[in-house]
Amino acid sequence: MGQEESRSEEMELAQIQELCIVFMKECPSGALHLHEFKRIFGVPSSSAEESVYIETVFHSFDTNKDNTLDFLEYVAALHLILRGNLEDRLKWSFKMYDKDGNGKLDRQEVKRIIRILYKLKLPSSDVSMTASEICDRIFELVDQNHDGQISLSEFIEGAQKDEWVMKQLKLDVNATSWVIQNCGKLP
Repeated sequence: MGQEESRSEEMELAQIQELCIVFMKECPSGALHLHEFKRIFGVPSSSAEESVYIETVFHSFDTNKDNTLDFLEYVAALHLILRGNLEDRLKWSFKMYDKDGNGKLDRQEVKRIIRILYKLKLPSSDVSMTASEICDRIFELVDQNHDGQISLSEFIEGAQKDEWVMKQLKLDVNATSWVIQNCGKLP
C-alpha cells in the first residue's frame, strides 16, 4: 500500500513539475493573464460555458486581484486541484460560488454556478432537475438556520453530510483529470 501511494504521489509531483515548466515557458515575465490561462488549458473561444467556468477558476486563484496569476498563485492552484484535501477543495468551491466575496452564498450566486456546471457536466448525466430545482434542494439541505444564505461552515458541513449535496457543491468537474488531460496538449 505505501509503495502504491508513493508512486501516485511521485506521478502527481511529476505532473505539477511539468505544468510549472510550461508556466515558465509560456510566461517568462512571471505573470499569467486570463487569455494565456485559457490557451494553456485548451478552452475554445466557442465554448461560452467553459469560458465562464475557467474565468471563475482564474479569478478564484488570483489572490492579490491583479488580474494575473504569478508563479506562486499558479503553483497553489495546481496543488489544490491535483492534491488538495476535501476540506480545502470545498473551501475553494465556496470561494468560487461567493461572487461578491461577502462570506455568504445567496440563491443567485448558487444558481449562477449551478447553471454553468449544469451545462458542463449535468447534460451527460441522468439528472432530471433544473438548475433552480438543484439550487432549491441545496438550500433546503444546507441552509441550517434558514436565513436564505449559506455560510462556509454550513457549506462544508452540508456537503460532507449528504452525498448528493457533495456532488452538486464540489466544483471538481473532474478537475484533476482535466488538468492532466490538458497538460498533454500543452505546447
